[in-house]
Amino acid sequence: MKARTSDSEDLEGLLTRARLESSRRKKWLWAAGVVAALGLVGALFWRGDREPAVRFETVEARRGDLEVTITATGRVQGVNTVEVGAEVSGRIIEVLVEPNSQVRAGQLLARIDPEQFQAARQEALARVRVAEAAALQAEANLEEAEANLARAEAQRKEGLIASQEYDAIRAAAVRARAQMASARAQLQLERANLASATTRLDRTEIRSPIDGMVLSRLVEPGQTVNAGFQTPVLFKVTADLRRMRVHAQVDESDVGKVREGQRARFTVDAWPGRVFEARVEAVRNEPIEEQTVVSYETLLSVDNEEGLLRPGMTATVTIVVDDRKDVLLVPNAALRFRPSVPGSGPRFFMPGLSRPSQRAPAPAMPRGPTVWVEGPEGPRPIPVRILATDGEWTHVEAQGIEPGLPLIVNLAEPSR
Repeated sequence: MKARTSDSEDLEGLLTRARLESSRRKKWLWAAGVVAALGLVGALFWRGDREPAVRFETVEARRGDLEVTITATGRVQGVNTVEVGAEVSGRIIEVLVEPNSQVRAGQLLARIDPEQFQAARQEALARVRVAEAAALQAEANLEEAEANLARAEAQRKEGLIASQEYDAIRAAAVRARAQMASARAQLQLERANLASATTRLDRTEIRSPIDGMVLSRLVEPGQTVNAGFQTPVLFKVTADLRRMRVHAQVDESDVGKVREGQRARFTVDAWPGRVFEARVEAVRNEPIEEQTVVSYETLLSVDNEEGLLRPGMTATVTIVVDDRKDVLLVPNAALRFRPSVPGSGPRFFMPGLSRPSQRAPAPAMPRGPTVWVEGPEGPRPIPVRILATDGEWTHVEAQGIEPGLPLIVNLAEPSR
């Protein structure tokens, strides 16, 4: 009996200790849960009351030179390119020059068969001689008629001639004067025909009108040219290629900035990496319209002493329309920057635990060109006056901007 009682007491003790151990574990678990919850709430409350730090990308204002340019495309041409054509029709019997030949003004380039023009001149010369003879005859007849008229007038005063006879002599004198005038006019006409025939004969010799170089030859010996309705072009001759022009087409939105004498530069595909200097010579007033795009031809003069440029090359032109030295410059990205308007309230909100964060009010957005700098309470605006820009930097006038001042150009990644 004593043994059974002892076993029962041991069992009850084990059960009691187990219940106490289970109770202690539950208390520890509850305590750990409460601590974790309080830590989480504290973290959320702390994060809700603090805004993440914002960083900005900045670029310093500086002093420097600013070059404002516009771009255009054009073609290189000779200063004076002349198309030499035929003024008379006929067969080409001789061509005396080749492309790239140097020629002088008046030099013979080609010859048209002169046979029919020589015959026409001979005929005109003969007609002149006939007219000269007719004029001499008319002059003799006039002298005779005037002498007869003088005698008839003397006889009439003495009453020795009848009125009818006197009238006939007087009429003959008038007819002689008229014949003389006609003969002289005919002689003048025939001489003009002779001059025209001589000119046409001379035009069978095609000569260079200027000193220069033959760019192209568009005719071959034996070819027949017809100058009836339009003068056929036989040669293209350009003046000295040591001086050339670029004919650039400037867009209508840029032409108002272009002035004579402005500096320019251009490149050509034939010489990559080589920049050629030029000068604006003239801006034409006649518009050039292609597919609703209006442009104006601008002439640029360029020296070609090295002979690198050739007529017809395509040129990519840059014209310097404004050049400013040692001026205050700000980056264009700073002029484009605008700070975003901040939100309100914490990132996480738990009723009874979180409270709205105390955020600075949004900065007032000024009107007109503005740059922004970092201030103690966030970005601070500085109004500026824009004077000129090259697309990357802008010349401005402003109070409170000195070289070296960091200007905000963009937002950076928030700090962690």
